[in-house]
Amino acid sequence: MNREEISRLAHAGHPVKAPVDDDAVRHLLARALPRGDERVLDLGCGTGEWLLRALAAHPRLHAEGVDRSADSLAQARESARGLGVQDRLALHCRAADDFCAPHAFDLVLSVGAAHAFGGLLPTLAAARTHLAPGGRVLIGDGIWERSPSPAAVEMLGDFADLATTMDRVAADGWTPVHGHVSTRRELDDYEWACWGSLASWALDHPDDPDSAQARETAALRRSEWLRVYRDTFGFVCLVLRRTSD
Repeated sequence: MNREEISRLAHAGHPVKAPVDDDAVRHLLARALPRGDERVLDLGCGTGEWLLRALAAHPRLHAEGVDRSADSLAQARESARGLGVQDRLALHCRAADDFCAPHAFDLVLSVGAAHAFGGLLPTLAAARTHLAPGGRVLIGDGIWERSPSPAAVEMLGDFADLATTMDRVAADGWTPVHGHVSTRRELDDYEWACWGSLASWALDHPDDPDSAQARETAALRRSEWLRVYRDTFGFVCLVLRRTSD
């Protein structure tokens, strides 16, 4: 069982692949899409949850998603057909940092995908290249709520605290116009959903050759969450505009 299959099973009960609940997603999109007729790009869209929700809420919206996972994009297309928004969604199977478009976008999204670019600021640099004048970026990435252990840094990445993250974003030429810091409930719900879904699949498929691996992976990831990073890891989503446009 590869990482992509594990991720698909783990996110069955939490299709937004970040510790952000449905109300927060809806509120962030409302702040990021003030007109409702924007052209939207998601860099590292996965199964397209953010785009699908934006398209369903705004009938005049058009969106594009980029991801290197053909399976995730196939799932996004199927979901788009089910919602009746497939004619307003274009999907591109390629690395997000290798994507070029002939037009600019009013909103560039990248939530939980900063690792693909090498961190928060490189992700913002990539978003900037696609952004129309006056446009917005909606980005989500990890933060440290308390000083992490070396094991947590090695496992999740070299994040900063919230205040330092905001200072870095401002110094890079961005002005925050909205934000959301994930609550403890959102953070815990995400972990319970992921590893519970994976463990449930294993229990429901005892004869599958991947069942033991799925069960062991769920137990390991749950233990890492509880013992290594639960007390220190946080997540922030920011709606940003360029300070000088």
